[in-house]
Amino acid sequence: MDQKKSILNVSVSIAFKVITMIMVIIVKRFLIQFCGNEVNGLNALYLSIVGFLSVAELGVGSAITFCMYRPIVQGDNERVSALYGLFSRLYKIIGGVILLVGFVITPFIHYFAADYVLLDINLQITFVLMLVSVVVTYGYGAKTALINAYKNNYITTAITSGGIILQYILQIIVLLLTKSFAWYLACRSIAAVAQWFVTDIVARKKYQHIISNRQKIDSEAGQEVKKNIKAMFIHKIGTLLVNTADNIIISAFVGVVALGAYSNYSTILVSMVGVLQLVFSSLTSVLGHLYVEKDKQTTQRYHDIFYLLNFVIGVVFFLGYYAIIDDLIAVLFSADLIAAKSVSFVVTLNGFVQFMRTSTLVFKDATGTFYYDRWKPVAEGIANIVLSIIFVKWIGVVGVIAATIVTNLFICHIVEPYVLYKKAFEMKPGKFYLKNYSIIMLFAAALVLLHCCLVQFESHWAMLFVNGCISVGISAAVCVLVFAWNRALVRNMKQMMKKAVSR
Repeated sequence: MDQKKSILNVSVSIAFKVITMIMVIIVKRFLIQFCGNEVNGLNALYLSIVGFLSVAELGVGSAITFCMYRPIVQGDNERVSALYGLFSRLYKIIGGVILLVGFVITPFIHYFAADYVLLDINLQITFVLMLVSVVVTYGYGAKTALINAYKNNYITTAITSGGIILQYILQIIVLLLTKSFAWYLACRSIAAVAQWFVTDIVARKKYQHIISNRQKIDSEAGQEVKKNIKAMFIHKIGTLLVNTADNIIISAFVGVVALGAYSNYSTILVSMVGVLQLVFSSLTSVLGHLYVEKDKQTTQRYHDIFYLLNFVIGVVFFLGYYAIIDDLIAVLFSADLIAAKSVSFVVTLNGFVQFMRTSTLVFKDATGTFYYDRWKPVAEGIANIVLSIIFVKWIGVVGVIAATIVTNLFICHIVEPYVLYKKAFEMKPGKFYLKNYSIIMLFAAALVLLHCCLVQFESHWAMLFVNGCISVGISAAVCVLVFAWNRALVRNMKQMMKKAVSR
């Protein structure tokens, strides 16, 4: 495996993600202060509807980079050029479709916000501003995928993060000067255009021979590409059903005020998890090259190591998150925005259950096996929506999140490992199932134990420190227990780390 590229990609990704994570919390605080928690909830609703339709998240990006791995390794520049041309056209088509669908939704946007009458906001104009900011990203998506395919993720990470930082700076200035939600959203489009400009310059400077070659792809390769694109597109449609359903259902059945309070918890969680996932996602292209160059057994051993790393990071972070999140909300935003403890409990459990899919999903993308479970996300999305609507009427916000946990446990955690092991590793996934569900049950038990051990003080800062220390102690005990259970795997991880350091 390309250790230097791996370390560079991960290091740059984490550095920028930490900066953007801090800034997103600052911007959210300004938004709540100047526009109110209701507008904060409306912003979360808009992000749920169109925010996940960015180029990188659409799923097509994963299919693109995978299709380019082999010709890049083989030095087949004409094939790479042909693939780039195909994907460039595809992005334009998808961007147009998203824009059209967005315009169709716009007149009905008020139906998604139960208490929209409380807002002195033009819902149609503000929603279109959010929509445009997403569609702009399709203009440079193909060039981003091309750069990533050559294992230069650190370049696109720097560009994307720079654009996000620019967006946040502009949004803070706009909120201070105008207190306008519309101008706040317009800053997203300005930053996206800036990213487009920089990405175009970098891609043309490094890969002009690929971009300008304008080769046409042969029919056989074209069919394979379309198959992968279709599979990843279906994956993303299903993922959208899950990611957008929770916030939309909360907004429609409970209201944007409740969504605003919940979004504070989810924003902090998503921002921090985004940093953690970069340890894995930044290595996707490197793992893709490894799978092409090495045997299946070697790749499977790497997956075992990455899964153990996935667990260690997950248990430390999510127990820590549950221990301090309520006090963190009080310190960062307002004590009035602290939700019921049952909300933070299910948010934490759901976050861990989803995070434990990370290593499997990264290896699925890297090995190109996403085609074989292409209908899984659709089933997951439909089940999540049905259960959420049923549960929200009984237990409100907690019910919506609980529905997501159920669909993750009984659909995602079954189908995804099965496809990876059967199609990529050519092995039976039985042992992995036993290990995976045992670890999830162990975390749930540790979470209950932590809940019973939390202390209460008058000072939120004191509780942050003391409860944080308690979570570290419980996390350490859980990790020691799992390490003792996986001694051989721990030895393999140490050997891999020694090789990385020696290089």
